[in-house]
Amino acid sequence: MKIIVYVKSTICGFTHMIKGNFDGQNINIDIETQCEMVKKMSSMKVPMLEILDIKDNYVMDMAQEARCCPGCLVPTGILNLCMLESGMIAKSLAKQVKMAYIEFKEEEQSDL
Repeated sequence: MKIIVYVKSTICGFTHMIKGNFDGQNINIDIETQCEMVKKMSSMKVPMLEILDIKDNYVMDMAQEARCCPGCLVPTGILNLCMLESGMIAKSLAKQVKMAYIEFKEEEQSDL
């Protein structure tokens, strides 16, 4: 099953389409986007062993070099695709849950 990750960045108004495939050592990533920052990292070879840690992480390093904002959802989308392609997350699970998202809500006032 071929996986495509769509990241809908509603704060900045962009939708990004992330595709990837695993070649045995690297996950080859291609991103279609209108965002100038994300375009700087739109084609990359992600070494599988460099996605395992949040601090020493190839994708996060590339996002920093591209000057993505700290709240950008694209690096997380790329990492999820990498984990799917490398088998760290089951594709059947992704097919079942279909999406992950961040929801912003205003806290309701308490009558206390």
